[in-house]
Amino acid sequence: MKRTLTLALVLLALALPCSARAELETYALDPQHTHPSFEVDHGGLSVFRGLFKTSSGSVQLDTAAQTGTVDVQIDAASLEMGVDALNKHVVGPEMLDSGTYPIAVYHGKLDGFKGGIPTHVTGELTLHGVTRPVSLEIDAFKCLLHPLLKKWVCGADATGTFNRADFGVNFGAQYGFNMDVLLRIQVEAIRL
Repeated sequence: MKRTLTLALVLLALALPCSARAELETYALDPQHTHPSFEVDHGGLSVFRGLFKTSSGSVQLDTAAQTGTVDVQIDAASLEMGVDALNKHVVGPEMLDSGTYPIAVYHGKLDGFKGGIPTHVTGELTLHGVTRPVSLEIDAFKCLLHPLLKKWVCGADATGTFNRADFGVNFGAQYGFNMDVLLRIQVEAIRL
């Protein structure tokens, strides 16, 4: 009896650290299913929408410990707004100046967890050589075992607003354009 009890206690002691241990998992952004995009004012007449076709990055996630990070690198020259002349203007020297600042970066900490799911990202955006705080609200978040890839995949839609003049991208202010930008980061990431 004493031997059985001792064995049970040893097994319990060995099992507890494993089950209570939080596990930080790393996910690589899937460039085919990750499309940072934005909406900007066009002089009060309309809303221009654009997306960046090339991005990369990673997500670190620990749902048990309710923590994680996200890193997204965006190729500024990969902008697509539907009009070639507009694409060239926005990536050119008067706006994003992608020749000088080829990469925009978003780095953030996942927080506001509810039921193991993050609801908010507190982070910083580096754009046009300037780094400023930009927070994102996570509008949707889901992880599942992907039926085709046979790997765990997480997806999310996050949005936030920032003033582009704070980043030195103030073309159009002289014409009364609103400087606010609605940033959307739609992402899918595959567990490594």
